[in-house]
Amino acid sequence: MSTETADSPMIARLPAERAVIHPRWVRITHWINAVAMVVMIASGWRIYNASPLFPFVFPDSITIGGWLAGALDWHFAAMWLLVVNGLVYIGLGIAGGRFRRKLLPLRPGEVIADARAALTGRLSHVDLSVYNAVQKLLYLGVILAGVVIVLSGLAIWKPIQLQELTALFGGYEAARYVHFFAMVTIVGFLVLHVVMALLVPRSLRAMITGR
Repeated sequence: MSTETADSPMIARLPAERAVIHPRWVRITHWINAVAMVVMIASGWRIYNASPLFPFVFPDSITIGGWLAGALDWHFAAMWLLVVNGLVYIGLGIAGGRFRRKLLPLRPGEVIADARAALTGRLSHVDLSVYNAVQKLLYLGVILAGVVIVLSGLAIWKPIQLQELTALFGGYEAARYVHFFAMVTIVGFLVLHVVMALLVPRSLRAMITGR
């Protein structure tokens, strides 16, 4: 009986239709993270509108919560879902070695070369089980942005109780800016992620079916 896992070299010898690219736990946590992030972003925009950092606000039509208190309820509910699900995702990714196999090593030269190939339309997407250097950088970056947005959010939420954490971000107002730009980073990643899924539909199918 075979003991090959979803990330095993055996994938290379399987037909494309049968090869498991994303195991079930990756797909489940991926979609939970996606829902949690969308809810957090949309509710966060409503919270931002109550006290803008910049001379603009987000249209009410793309926010959720109805008013500040309602948006806060949605935001915190999604935050805890994101934290718990994110810890499961990161824990399994590290414990099972998936992160090491998929995201490392990451070399600057490879990132530059793959970025040039992507901009000129020459970046290959034949083998979805192998991440190119740009994908590695983006996935590592969005994981880091996720950690920053949660920690800065906690610093804003409980600036007295978590004063050491708030101080780490430079104070309450500075933590708000860090939180905002972490959100911008994540939104940028999501937009690029969706665009790439539309350009390479097989990648979307793989995240739904695993193959």
